Amino acid sequence: MSFFGFLEFGIKDFAETLIIAVVIYYLYTWIRGSFVVPAFVGLVIIFLINALVSVLGFTTIDFILRRITDVGILALIILFQPEIRRLLYRIGQNTNFERFFRNNESATVIDEVIDAVKNMSKVKTGALIVFAKGSTMQDLVDVGQKIDAKVSAKLLETIFNKETPLHDGAVVIRNDRIAAASCYLPISQNPNISSVFGTRHRAAVGVSESNNVFVLIVSEETGRISIARNGSLTSGLTIQKLRKEMEEHLGKDSVEEDVSFTE
Repeated sequence: MSFFGFLEFGIKDFAETLIIAVVIYYLYTWIRGSFVVPAFVGLVIIFLINALVSVLGFTTIDFILRRITDVGILALIILFQPEIRRLLYRIGQNTNFERFFRNNESATVIDEVIDAVKNMSKVKTGALIVFAKGSTMQDLVDVGQKIDAKVSAKLLETIFNKETPLHDGAVVIRNDRIAAASCYLPISQNPNISSVFGTRHRAAVGVSESNNVFVLIVSEETGRISIARNGSLTSGLTIQKLRKEMEEHLGKDSVEEDVSFTE
């Protein structure tokens, strides 16, 4: 079927073009603002030069550029390995199957965590809580101190008390239960994180960069409440704002919504 007379362009071609356009758009939104963009532009320039040299018949230069291109593609895969891993992980975490089967944190869990955060913020007790979904974050649970206990404000306050051996590291809450404590998280290397934030905040951002998690932080120095998601940090939340963010991300009355935010 042809829509343009001499040009053979049917419904199948239109669908294929649309799919390619959508993929390109999402790839652009993924790499926008990162160092991937200039590196990709540089690779495109090399390909264009290579094509020009090939047309002009410069065989020796063409041979050299082709070898550089072959090595360059492998180098890009190695260089962008963290970004590629993060992209594949997020694709896997947002499938319909995973969304259908995973359990949501209940309103009771949110209430208990809110009570604990309110008290710890007042007395400036540092806290780091990771909310995982389904069976994720098993690697963190394995290296931490396994607990498997019902979520309660008193238990969270006890864990993060400076006098207890488990206060260092993060607590992982999964499937409405405290799965583990004293879990050590990867530290983000993002240079855009303000220097006012310490290791606890950088660890929160680090684990959220490559995992579909919601992370809650209470500053030991100021008592300030922060959250991290998708590699971004939002600081200075009130208890009311924290409750709203938790209900939107973790779900309320067994209804889950995936939301995004900016720093």
